[in-house]
Amino acid sequence: MNITKRRLRQAIGAIAIAGTAAVVLAGCTTSPSDTETSSAGGTVTIAQVNEASSFNYNTPQGNLDTNGLINYMTQPQFFTLSDSYKIVPNTDLGTYKKISDNPLTVKYTLNSDAKWSDGKSMNSDDLLLGWANTSGYYESATTDSDGNVTKGTQYFSTAAGFPFSTDYPTNITKNSITIKYKEPYVDWQLVSPIQFPAHVVTEEAGVSESAFLKALKDTPAGDPSNPAPANDTLKKVASFINTGYDKTSLPSDKKLLVSGGPLQVNAWAPKQSMTFVKNPEYKGSHEVKFNKLVMRFIGDANAQVTALQNGEVDAIQPQASADTVKSLKAASGIKIEQGNQVAYDHLDLNFGSSVFKDENVRKAFLLTIPRQQILDSIVTPINSKAKVLDSQLFLPGQDGYDQAVSSNDSSEYSKVDIDQAKSLLKGATPTVKILYNTGNPNRVDTFQAIQASAAKAGFKVVDGGSPDWSSLLAGGDYDASIFGWVNPGAGNAAIPQLFQTGNSGNYNKFADADASKLAVDTQTTLNASKLQSMKVDIDKIAFEQGYGLPLFQLPGIFANNSTLKGVKYFGGQNGIVWNMWDWTK
Repeated sequence: MNITKRRLRQAIGAIAIAGTAAVVLAGCTTSPSDTETSSAGGTVTIAQVNEASSFNYNTPQGNLDTNGLINYMTQPQFFTLSDSYKIVPNTDLGTYKKISDNPLTVKYTLNSDAKWSDGKSMNSDDLLLGWANTSGYYESATTDSDGNVTKGTQYFSTAAGFPFSTDYPTNITKNSITIKYKEPYVDWQLVSPIQFPAHVVTEEAGVSESAFLKALKDTPAGDPSNPAPANDTLKKVASFINTGYDKTSLPSDKKLLVSGGPLQVNAWAPKQSMTFVKNPEYKGSHEVKFNKLVMRFIGDANAQVTALQNGEVDAIQPQASADTVKSLKAASGIKIEQGNQVAYDHLDLNFGSSVFKDENVRKAFLLTIPRQQILDSIVTPINSKAKVLDSQLFLPGQDGYDQAVSSNDSSEYSKVDIDQAKSLLKGATPTVKILYNTGNPNRVDTFQAIQASAAKAGFKVVDGGSPDWSSLLAGGDYDASIFGWVNPGAGNAAIPQLFQTGNSGNYNKFADADASKLAVDTQTTLNASKLQSMKVDIDKIAFEQGYGLPLFQLPGIFANNSTLKGVKYFGGQNGIVWNMWDWTK
């Protein structure tokens, strides 16, 4: 949310990544981009709030909404989601089929004509790379509370951690692999074991593809209690996957741009725009009908609206506000799509911070958060029916929300209670540094409201805001953070990402043994009723321990001009590009 949207919310699965869908950060920068007018004919130009930072959004540092959109448009996906968040297999790429319930066994088969944009055929090497990257099969690392490896080997680093466990793939053919799960996995339909081309990754890592395949076979399954020596070849490949796709401008090495999706990147003007062209090797129902897509980086909502009105862009997805909606409704020839996002803004307390080691201090601070005031200033002008969000795992209208709210004691924080906060502090005046995105006006307003309210109880709230907030989340040099999580729209993989102790996506270092066990166990619980109950229990623990406070569900808005047809609202991670193959110009 996020959130750059680093999105957590209860549901998961919109963006198909190698492995499983994760929540991603959602943020916004306000510096308007330089203009780049779309050309006539086959070019579509859209605006997004955040600039790209990596071609791999499946890492802790790359887990940003824009990076996820790039992945969705350029990399192969075994499934997509409908506008109602139903899983739709993508037969353009291949097929996946469950061939056994006990043990859970799934076969993935690539189409014989599936190719990367450089003309190389996709094959089982690519599937094995995707599986290795997201399964955690080889991981043997033991880490300390700060995430530093103290024993064993950490190969791959992923934003979602490793929510499922499998054996080594079997029945490996030229175009298929079969994966047998060691335990049931609730989101097996959201596993897509392919992301990057193995022939490119191995070359970039400085190893041969055959050496990599041998390393996969030779390296034993990870055992943190008795870790094997690190395999250097596998380590090189993993290290490249972890950081090699992180870029701030167009890489001179064009192999990094090899695509397996409908589009491929071919230009990047830093701070301004990224240009995509059709992948000539992509075939199927998701082949796009335009020739080029330009993504403008325009963080300021008003600047996005102006660009749309001036014909500089064809479609926008600005941060929704009353002013934005008013301006769009006043414009002629503009189609507006509105709805709720599968995303929410929240305040998280850093459990690695000394100031919040004391439970009373945590609860005192949370009692000062003016959630209704924040909602009324940011969301209510757009959605008069909006209410303060009272769950860390569910959104209003989702099954389980009312049950969770009735049992999680969120009502304790329904109103600001300065007197009770002072009583808990017993005269102390703690200093709290808050990290947030200074480029997002809503986050600035939220910070200022919290700062003013908390001061009444004696807290000294320090402005820790930064335009680089997303890269600072994992570092922990703050006491609290304000950002958003945005969900794919289906699944449960985000639960351990947020609540499992030591998970790389657990940025605020929340460490409750019961919540952590429940979070892990949700991934292997197939009984829907039991799964729901476990999520309700996690939600209750989060409030009991003073995890932080959810603020509000994010409203969403798309707008496009009359020349672009086919844009339809979607509230999940993939945003406005979720159905780009339906667009015509």
